[in-house]
Amino acid sequence: MANKKTLLIVDDHALFRDGLRAIIERNPRYEVTGEAGNGKIALQAAKKLKPDLALVDISLPDQNGLELIGEIKKISPQTKVMIVSMHSKIDYIAKAFQAGAAGYVVKDSASDKLQQGIECVLKGDYFMDSSVSQEVVKKLMGLQTKEVKITNASYNALTPREQEVMVLVAEGFSSNEISEKLFISTKTVENHRSSIMKKLDIHSVIEIARYAAKLGLIDIDRWK
Repeated sequence: MANKKTLLIVDDHALFRDGLRAIIERNPRYEVTGEAGNGKIALQAAKKLKPDLALVDISLPDQNGLELIGEIKKISPQTKVMIVSMHSKIDYIAKAFQAGAAGYVVKDSASDKLQQGIECVLKGDYFMDSSVSQEVVKKLMGLQTKEVKITNASYNALTPREQEVMVLVAEGFSSNEISEKLFISTKTVENHRSSIMKKLDIHSVIEIARYAAKLGLIDIDRWK
């Protein structure tokens, strides 16, 4: 089919990329022309392929996906970006749109919402798979939002994956649940948790939750 819309998938999990590709290619109007497991490869692919749309995860092994949005658009201005992430907190959503994303899909609902989101974004609309309306998204882009500035040196010493695991631990997910969500082994989750506790000098899950809440990364009601 001529004039297919081209897409680039950026996610560090090959299995999840395969799943996204399968969903995308149900529609004969779309074609996945590139995949990347980290930010560096994503930028190389964006420069070479100039895709119509890039689907980007926030948690990448070498950089934050939110930072990658602007870098992709600088290399390929015509490329639209949609975040596909496990994070559903408003701070991540706000930062994504402020950074230049045109859509935001939560991984848990990707199988149901991805095609709808792609269609909306490629038409030039904004897409959010929650109750957040188009008007709210536009407002988020224009406002100087009150952001939590994470300046704690210990937090900044965590790797992107450790930050991701920390939030899930703080939200009460078990190691098995985190393993399933992130497509990593339970042992790897436990290793990340041990590293997090050592770097932050904290010694229990409740302390992790309180720490994350103080930084504004989770709702405080999670551990009250």
